[in-house]
Amino acid sequence: MTIDVTIYHNPDCGTSRNTLAMIRNAGIEPTVIEYLKTPPARDQLVWMIADADLTVREAIREKGTPYAELGLDDPALSDDQLLDAMLKDPILINRPFVITPLGTRLARPSEAVLDILPDTHQGPFAKEDGEQVLDAEGKRIV
Repeated sequence: MTIDVTIYHNPDCGTSRNTLAMIRNAGIEPTVIEYLKTPPARDQLVWMIADADLTVREAIREKGTPYAELGLDDPALSDDQLLDAMLKDPILINRPFVITPLGTRLARPSEAVLDILPDTHQGPFAKEDGEQVLDAEGKRIV
């Protein structure tokens, strides 16, 4: 299927790997942007966060990042200050963001990507940890 899908991916992240595999299971080869090597431009990051219906604070990754050391938990920080930190140190951008014609999602958990993919899944799908997400017909397991 030809559909324009972009994933802001971190190959070291299991959630990101599962999300990428689910996109491919739908018969789609996405544009993969390793955002730690090629971070989004500020306006693109602002747009992705807004289109995913998130706040800037909801789009920040805390685990495994310098979030606490940088004092980013300070509620007095503005969105601009938080965005500055995310762009300076892209590990602070939560992952994976996926953009499709059906919308933008921060795919956490990874199956959130299913909300913005066409129903073209090719058979069953299980995450790396064995959790079954799609049945033999490619339908979402609730």
